[in-house]
Amino acid sequence: MSVVASRPTVRTPVQASVTRIGTPDITVVVPCYREAANVRPLVEALTQALTGRDWEVVFVDDNSPDGTIEVVRQLAQTNWRVRGISRIGRRGLSTAVIEGALSSSAPYIAVMDGDLQHDESRLGTMIDKLAAGECDIVVGSRHVEGGDNSGLANAWRHALSDGGIRLAQMMMPVKLSDPMSGFFALRRDLFVKTAPRLSGAGFKILMDLILSAPGPVRVEEVPCVFRPRLAGESKLDFLVLLQFLALILDKLFRGWLPIRFIAFALVGAVGVVVNILVMEALRLGGVGFGGAQSVGTIVAMLTNFWLDNTFTYRDRRLKGARMWGGLIVFLLVCSIGAWANIGVATLFLGTGEDWSSASAAGAVIGVVWNYAVSSTLIWRSK
Repeated sequence: MSVVASRPTVRTPVQASVTRIGTPDITVVVPCYREAANVRPLVEALTQALTGRDWEVVFVDDNSPDGTIEVVRQLAQTNWRVRGISRIGRRGLSTAVIEGALSSSAPYIAVMDGDLQHDESRLGTMIDKLAAGECDIVVGSRHVEGGDNSGLANAWRHALSDGGIRLAQMMMPVKLSDPMSGFFALRRDLFVKTAPRLSGAGFKILMDLILSAPGPVRVEEVPCVFRPRLAGESKLDFLVLLQFLALILDKLFRGWLPIRFIAFALVGAVGVVVNILVMEALRLGGVGFGGAQSVGTIVAMLTNFWLDNTFTYRDRRLKGARMWGGLIVFLLVCSIGAWANIGVATLFLGTGEDWSSASAAGAVIGVVWNYAVSSTLIWRSK
């Protein structure tokens, strides 16, 4: 009796009725994290808003634990307009926008959030203004006539947004009512020219684009209603505003100081304030100087580690056992940095410098040491 081995079934790909040739006219870049519930509704909304236009949407997902990229891939199997980029080991809205935009060959690029709060119905008007040559960048603004900012969840988020807007407007070379907007469109060739100059830091890339452009840019705003979030969680918090402040400082220093170093120094300044407040509280409670100084220093170091792990090195954040190991190394590094600070200050004092100058010199050496070792040993790039 002979046995005939069965041949594996080979599935033949279904031949599409229409072959897609060339690139679309519009690429909508959507940076996302934990937006699985919003992917399908957003694609449906874009399909309605961009009817009659040649477009695609690129979701750039930072390895969301809720399976956002899997939803994107499922849609992409039946809809050629949907693409996904999955990023592992790196996070951040600005870098996600950069990667998504650089993956496009379309003449026009639009950027919007994946939370359904941006009014996608304005995309057609924005693209038409670019195509007509009326401007280089079109911004969906919440703060021009017809715009609405009520979708921000509470007074605290309104305050954060308004504070960031006021900071940005002091630096902008063009008049812009909503420099914190995450909803805008521009020509791809302008983005490509500007990309090498971008810092890629933080959650607000519009100001970085305008300040980094190789020449003056013409910016126009269209009114946009910022809608309430229906699913997922907002990413707007105090750390986002700190990152925005670091971006502003980076532009003031014209890039010659690494933006991560600026953020590290800002966190260090917060640690100084924490140290002073803890010492003062303990002093009022009757604790002696030595004890108060020790406790204040430890609390400041713990605060600095948490802020650096959450903010400065957000894209390299330590978790689990690695976080506890990193904390131990961080405390050792900062202790050595403190001794270096004192030693350098003493040295400068011995050369005739006053207390303030000697202390400043020691502080600079201390923060440079802490930053260099922290970046190399604790939050090293993978």
